[in-house]
Amino acid sequence: MTLEGIAEAAITIADADGLDAVSMQRVAGDLSFTKMALYRYVPGKAELVAVMTDQAIGLPPEHPGLAWREALQAWATDLFAAFEKHPWLLHSTVGRRVLGPNELTWMDRGVQALAGSGLHGGEQLDSLAVVAGHVRTIAEQSLTMPGGTTGSTEEDITSALVEVLSTEAERFPALATALQSIDGNQNQGLTFGLQRIFDGLEVLITARTSAPAGSQPA
Repeated sequence: MTLEGIAEAAITIADADGLDAVSMQRVAGDLSFTKMALYRYVPGKAELVAVMTDQAIGLPPEHPGLAWREALQAWATDLFAAFEKHPWLLHSTVGRRVLGPNELTWMDRGVQALAGSGLHGGEQLDSLAVVAGHVRTIAEQSLTMPGGTTGSTEEDITSALVEVLSTEAERFPALATALQSIDGNQNQGLTFGLQRIFDGLEVLITARTSAPAGSQPA
């Protein structure tokens, strides 16, 4: 028995049945140990979830040599892939909790993409929060949770709207018109949103780097 082995057993349970299914008793049973034996390695479920979260998210992939925009795009895509692999991370990475070294490395790598951009530290962190929030929103909408809700792609949502509006177009005219102009490129919400976020950051970064010395654009 090792801490890593205990976390791996808990991750297997969470992947199959969701985070709520993880308990000290069940993990101990899957490892053929008593629950009391686990307490020699981890004091309780909260600490277990912290360890399994950090182990599951792992270290972020490296993408050296990219400009800030491409670096943040790669970071966001990798984060979505982590949520896709372990959807329960969407639940375990919210609220007050202990941050492990792997998760802190993700944050460091994201902020690193904006180093030298002209944004100060607080703006770099806020920018990363906006990007991560968009990734999380799309993941929560589209991913199927183990033992829980089934995700819906943009194509699923569009199909449902088309079905409703086939008889209710006059009641929702703007929505009906928008649906008629869809070009078939569905499931692009993640990329579309990221590019619009980056467009906004680029405006700020350009203003900041081109401003005269001593001035600070709003």
